[in-house]
Amino acid sequence: MKVLPEILPGAFPGSVANHFDLPNGLIGFKDHTRAELLYVPDHLPFLWLKLHGAADPVHFVVVEPAGLIPDYELEIFDEDATTLELENPSDALILNIVTLRQDAPSAATVNLLGPIVVNRRTRVGRQLVIANYSRFSAHHPLVAHAHEPLRASA
Repeated sequence: MKVLPEILPGAFPGSVANHFDLPNGLIGFKDHTRAELLYVPDHLPFLWLKLHGAADPVHFVVVEPAGLIPDYELEIFDEDATTLELENPSDALILNIVTLRQDAPSAATVNLLGPIVVNRRTRVGRQLVIANYSRFSAHHPLVAHAHEPLRASA
């Protein structure tokens, strides 16, 4: 989801430590190969991913799924782990893209099928399709039961 300019925060407190490379870009943004992960304390658990390329930068809202998405244990293909030079699971930073709707923020969804996996040591990442894709959705609700009507309690 490309973020509309009117919902971007004014200034990002980014630093060099938050930069990483995406040699293949993201799906639909192959020319945006430089990324910056931006932390804004008032926006937690959401983070901002700013992609740089030949055109204007684009922004995405992302989350680290650990602790937010119960039972999300992604498996990546051996070829992807080799390409990213991941030696153990702790090397991987996992980011999932969030889709927000301004008219219904509680209906936010997260893409669990195509996470961005970044090697913390090399600072190189890729958007991957996970090996256990049949267990998850590209439109997983962030808020449980967001689409169900509220029930009165006794």
